[in-house]
Amino acid sequence: MTTGRKLPRSFYLHDDVVELARALLGKVLVTELEGKRTAGIITETEAYAGINDSASHAYQGRRTARNEVMYAIGGTAYVYINYGLHHLFNVVTNREEIPHAILIRSIEPLEGLDVMLERRGKQTLSYTLTTGPGSAARALGITKELNGADLLGHLIWIEDRGISFSTRQIATSPRIGIDSCGKDRLKPYRFLVKDSPWVSRSPQKLGQKMRL
Repeated sequence: MTTGRKLPRSFYLHDDVVELARALLGKVLVTELEGKRTAGIITETEAYAGINDSASHAYQGRRTARNEVMYAIGGTAYVYINYGLHHLFNVVTNREEIPHAILIRSIEPLEGLDVMLERRGKQTLSYTLTTGPGSAARALGITKELNGADLLGHLIWIEDRGISFSTRQIATSPRIGIDSCGKDRLKPYRFLVKDSPWVSRSPQKLGQKMRL
């Protein structure tokens, strides 16, 4: 079993959430739950820039029981249920009281494939296993029980295994599913590995512009 260096707290405390969203591509998201270890290479992310970002749960300083974890110190897991159906996993970044977060949209399976297939109710491997934030979280066993978990702990964490992508290998586009979020809906805050099959809906299919 290959292991890497667990990302230190200092990685998450960076004050540029957009830069961090790009930097997370190639890092490995790991869960160790009930004796089952699963891991995947992060292939797609979206940045949410806190109180000044109209697409963020914390826009204009909004603070609720649901999003309170966004105000925690960087390196904390923010997990919420979307439309009452899917658990979505976000990485809280920056210092305490600055509610920046990065949504992990897709991963490339790396470890525990049999466990991932079972969790997703699938018999065979396909790109649908871990593409899209709900699918990625479910494959890794991420639920609201991990909301507020320390990403330097032993249940869920992110490693650096020396996987990196050049600027030419990374595509940038507007975020997905935020059409009602006003002025910030077209900001290029989504990052993905351009030629990877392990990413969700392409910007071209959505009629959006993708910058390569």
